Amino acid sequence: MTEAARPADLSLEGPIVLFDGVCNLCAGAVRFIIPRDRRGRFRFASLQSEAGRRILAHVGLALDAEDPAEWSLVLVANGRGYLRSAAALRIAAGLDRGWPLVAVFLVVPAPLRDLAYRFVARNRYRWFGRKTACELPRTEESSRFLEA
Repeated sequence: MTEAARPADLSLEGPIVLFDGVCNLCAGAVRFIIPRDRRGRFRFASLQSEAGRRILAHVGLALDAEDPAEWSLVLVANGRGYLRSAAALRIAAGLDRGWPLVAVFLVVPAPLRDLAYRFVARNRYRWFGRKTACELPRTEESSRFLEA
């Protein structure tokens, strides 16, 4: 696909949540975020998609394919990529109602925060299951998902 033929929605404008498209927990996280982001700030792409790979490359992230904790949730905002608990907490900070209060945990050192995150991320397929393919968003939400 040529540069001119790429969809306009692949710009890095606004925060983008990259998620493991075959993980039930990760897809559930996206379904959790959408109704709590009434302003529609967050956009989404699966990490396995062409869009996801291009966005990762643009912010200089190369995720370790051997580490499943890396392949769960990534936030790209303000030209930076955030991984693990930093991504989850920054996403919570951008949600409506009381969710931004969760961001107070960003003061906890990342290695401590990431212990629990990595434990859940490494076991997510066993506990929550795995799909054979990334599910398509509902029609009313499709404009928030980036295409390849």
